[in-house]
Amino acid sequence: MRKYFGTDGVRGRANGVITPELALRIGQAAGLAFQRGDYRHRVVIGKDTRLSGYMIETALIAGFTSVGMDVLQLGPMPTPAVAMLTRSMRCDLGVMISASHNPYEDNGIKLFGPDGFKLSDDTEREIERLIDSDLATRLAASDRLGRAKRIESVHARYIEFAKRTLPRQADLEGMRVVVDCANGAAYKVAPETLWELGAEVIAIGVDPDGFNINHKVGSTAPEALTQKVRELRADIGIALDGDADRVLIVDEKGRAVDGDQLMAVVARSWAEDGRLAQPGVVATVMSNLGFERFLGGLGLDLVRTAVGDRYVLEHMRQHGFNLGGEQSGHIIMSDYTTTGDGLIAALQVLSVVKQLDKPVSEVCHCFDPLPQILKNVRYRSGQPLQADSVVTAIESARTRLGATGRLVIRPSGTEPVIRVMAEGDDRDLVNRIVDDVVEAVSKAAA
Repeated sequence: MRKYFGTDGVRGRANGVITPELALRIGQAAGLAFQRGDYRHRVVIGKDTRLSGYMIETALIAGFTSVGMDVLQLGPMPTPAVAMLTRSMRCDLGVMISASHNPYEDNGIKLFGPDGFKLSDDTEREIERLIDSDLATRLAASDRLGRAKRIESVHARYIEFAKRTLPRQADLEGMRVVVDCANGAAYKVAPETLWELGAEVIAIGVDPDGFNINHKVGSTAPEALTQKVRELRADIGIALDGDADRVLIVDEKGRAVDGDQLMAVVARSWAEDGRLAQPGVVATVMSNLGFERFLGGLGLDLVRTAVGDRYVLEHMRQHGFNLGGEQSGHIIMSDYTTTGDGLIAALQVLSVVKQLDKPVSEVCHCFDPLPQILKNVRYRSGQPLQADSVVTAIESARTRLGATGRLVIRPSGTEPVIRVMAEGDDRDLVNRIVDDVVEAVSKAAA
């Protein structure tokens, strides 16, 4: 178990878990961990639009400069843009200050290595060891302190990068697109990218005030987008989350399209074009069984990992896959990016829609999802999943589902919650099975 890092960096309530003192020490520890040669080391720092971003950024800058690392400040930028710029600007480290889809009260610190990839567990453990060490003895000499400066051209660099992921002659002329930026990190770059590609763009969630990030907008609250798509009779709606590393699509009828369907669209297109590096897609245990069956019909495999885009990416890198992601909309296309990128995933889907010249509702409805029920059980302490009664209930549930369904039981990585998910062809059976397992876990946790 790690002390500070969770499944996606350090995250928690601003001035609760994420304090200036902790941010300072993370800057110092990460700066020391990535100083691997006698030259001026550099780190890029991006952030979303939360009020606490100013506080955390300032503390991180103090930490990095105090150990002799120069800082390049990007301002509000999507997480995948920070990962890309870490590589393209030849930095030793990249930092994104964001709590993704969480409300403004929370914040987080994500770290990227010089290759633009999230850090390994071993590297995060080394940084944790340094955080708890006597850092005062490791500070830079007065003449070796780092410098900090703001970089102004990064928005244009990322927009051009995103546009170049499409075929050279591709454009979005004639398409009416509503984009919801969640009042978050992509509020400038996403609408501009779509407009430069020729789309008629209607942007919502582009008025951040420090408090309204993800509030009734974005990929976790698509109602505003759905209403706007229907109202304007748009061809498509695109919803990003607070740091723009995930995406949700709304078709012209106002129906939401999740990450499984989007991966299916891209997988089929890439398979037909010979662009899949391996005959399959990497996803998590939460992806729908209908998606797996759809891929099977194309002669492709669905490889499942633990929940978390970092685990998807690790498997992709180890086994040579170039497409993977999560049902939540984290979609990784490693030909272009080193992490999930909501805008680039949306552009790939738009490219297929444009090429096929069909409505989004037809292109993005690749399969009928199987009934999937997810319930959470909160507990105070202990290990309820090890109770004999829970083990028996789980074994019984798997037997009842048989080969036509799946049961996934997993503890949350961020809170004391057991997640119980089942899916299968028979909705009533799936409901009963989830209720039976939830009851057993609840009794064991009481």
